[in-house]
Amino acid sequence: MLVRDAMSTVVLTIGPTHTLRQAAALMAARKVGAAIVHDPDAGGIGILTERDILISVGQGQDPDAERVHDHTTTDVVFAAPAWTLEEAAGAMAHGGFRHLIVLEDDAPAGVVSVRDIIRCWAPARQQVPA
Repeated sequence: MLVRDAMSTVVLTIGPTHTLRQAAALMAARKVGAAIVHDPDAGGIGILTERDILISVGQGQDPDAERVHDHTTTDVVFAAPAWTLEEAAGAMAHGGFRHLIVLEDDAPAGVVSVRDIIRCWAPARQQVPA
């Protein structure tokens, strides 16, 4: 099975000047655990995850004052739609993260998460006799 078969095409893109509270509200409304951060001034694509927001709040930072750009991961590993799920899972395990932005023709096409991969693998694994 390939990344294109598992990825979510419901992609939330936010700007770097959103507050963390705004980002969290948008992520909750879309029911996604990560948002793609497009910063035209920085010239790249980053990612903000629910973990980034949790760390900030846990450190006592004000989610109404903290800006997304200060919590965005910009050293992003991107996946291709034609990667196997094993390749994606390997990249996640190696990098210690749970989401990959999927690029197609240099533009975000989706996001694949550990949960997406498990959803695809679980039915096949359940059918295998013990």
